[in-house]
Formats: sequence, C-alpha cells, structure tokens
Amino acid sequence: MHDHNHKSPGAPHHAARRAYQSLSQHLHEEGGHAREGSGGDERRIMGAFLVIALFFLVELVGGIVSGSLALLADAGHMISDAAALGFSWWALRIGRRAATDEFSYGYRRYEILAAFINGLALFAIAAWIIIEAARRFADPVPVLGGTMLAVAIGGLAANIAAFFILNGGSRENLNMRSALLHVLGDLLGSGAAIVAATIIMLTGWTPIDPLLSVFVALIILRSAWRVVRDSGRILLEGVPDGLSIAQIKADLENNVPGVRNAHHIHAWSITAEQHMLTLHVVPVQGVNSRELVYAVKARLAEKFGISHVTIEVNDDIA
Repeated sequence: MHDHNHKSPGAPHHAARRAYQSLSQHLHEEGGHAREGSGGDERRIMGAFLVIALFFLVELVGGIVSGSLALLADAGHMISDAAALGFSWWALRIGRRAATDEFSYGYRRYEILAAFINGLALFAIAAWIIIEAARRFADPVPVLGGTMLAVAIGGLAANIAAFFILNGGSRENLNMRSALLHVLGDLLGSGAAIVAATIIMLTGWTPIDPLLSVFVALIILRSAWRVVRDSGRILLEGVPDGLSIAQIKADLENNVPGVRNAHHIHAWSITAEQHMLTLHVVPVQGVNSRELVYAVKARLAEKFGISHVTIEVNDDIA
C-alpha cells in the first residue's frame, strides 16, 4: 500500500474524462496532420532520389576516368543512397494504406524496415570504401586531379540540392532522418573529394585520395550505427526513447487519484512518432473503474503524449 495523498475514492472523474477526450482528439489531429504531411515527405524523397540517381552516373564515369577512389567511393555511396531513397519513398507510400484484418496496425512499420535496411546498406558501403582504400595504399594509382575536382564540385552541388529538398520534411520520421543522413554522408564525400583533388593538383600527393576516403567511411559508419540502432529498437519493440517504465509507474501512482498500484506496464512504438502502451492498474477501494480508466488515459496523454493505451483494472496485484 502506498501512502499517497489521494482524493476520496468515490470522487467523480468527469473532468478527467473530458480532459482525456480533449487530449485524445488533439493527439489524433496531430497524427492526422502527420499522415497528411507524409505525402509531402514522399515528394521530397522522390525529388532527392532523381537528383542523386542522375548525378551518380556522372560521378561514376568521372571516378573511372580520373582514377579517383574518393569519387568512386562517393559514387558507390550515391547509388546506395538512390536505392535507399527509392525504398524510403515506397515505404512511405505503402505506409499510408489503411489497416486490414491481417495488418491491424496498418503498414507504417514498413518505414522502420526501410530505415533499418538503409542503415545496413551504409555499413556495406563503408566497408567497401575501407577495403578499397587499403588496396590503394598498398598499390597507388595515378589520379587526374582536374577531372576529379570538376566532378566533385558537381557532386557537391547535387548533394546540396538534395539536402535542401529533404530538409523541410518531418524530423520525427525515422525514414526521413535516414534519408537525410545518407545525403549528408554524400555531402561529406563530395567535400572530401574536393579537398583531395586540390591537394593532388597542388602537391601531386595521391595517397590523400584513399586517406580522405577512409575518413568519409568512418562518418558513414557513425550515421549507419545511429539509423540501425534506432530502427532496430523499434523493430524489437523496445521502450520508446525518452520513456521510462519506472517513471510512468511512479507518475500514475503519485498523480492519478484512485490508482493504488500500476504494474505490467509495456510500451513500444509502431513508428518513431506512434507509441503504444498497455498496463494493469489496481484501484483504491470504491473507485469507479470506468472513470479511473479515463483518468489514467488523460494523464498518459498529457504527461507522456501517448494516446493509444490499453488498460486492465485489477482488484488486486496478483
């Protein structure tokens, strides 16, 4: 038994019901705006896809002609980005489908699957760059600095354009975040290629090309880890980042009149923006169970921003 300063067990919870209904409507409208915004995210991703895919061909040819690993590495990163952006576009599009009997939560989890696969693709690209850089250190090849510089500047311009296309999208959407990380990695790759080309033209020191390629690969690995970690957490139904089961339990027991004990609390996410929660509550004797449910839901919506909650009211803790 917790020594809380509860109101009388029979106190009405009509205000809590109205608060819950108001908060639930507000969160539902926010979710609706997010779904409407997903159409804009789709268009942004498709625009970035077209820019990256078209310039990939230019950078691939430029890398082969100039002999630059930095350009080839950036081209490899760009084609992986084009594939990732295409997959992200498809995931956002299919994610707008309505829920079915077979997929009762809908299809938005495809966005998380796309982000996870994109992260793994970044790992693969970074590994290839590092292996190829090691080979270049062992067996240097001539590099045409002028050609490399011209193509790298063009690549930088293309990536800046793609970045600005994506930058206005949702920052909460993990799929959009992974797409932005891909393009940021490309920006760094193009910048590294420009630096390498300039040094080669001024000094003739070609090892700078694979050296800066390794630097870009390490940046890519960092981005890949963040995307895989965040999307993997959602796929494994971990507690959403920023939430604490212990904090939720303590908050309900201390701030919701009529809650004697909260337990069997489970929280997870469908997407980075859509959180779910189930729990059992033990009421103070005499409290109306239906009104208590409204009070708990109102508190969870207000304090933690979670509107999709399933509550079971128990007479005892067992």
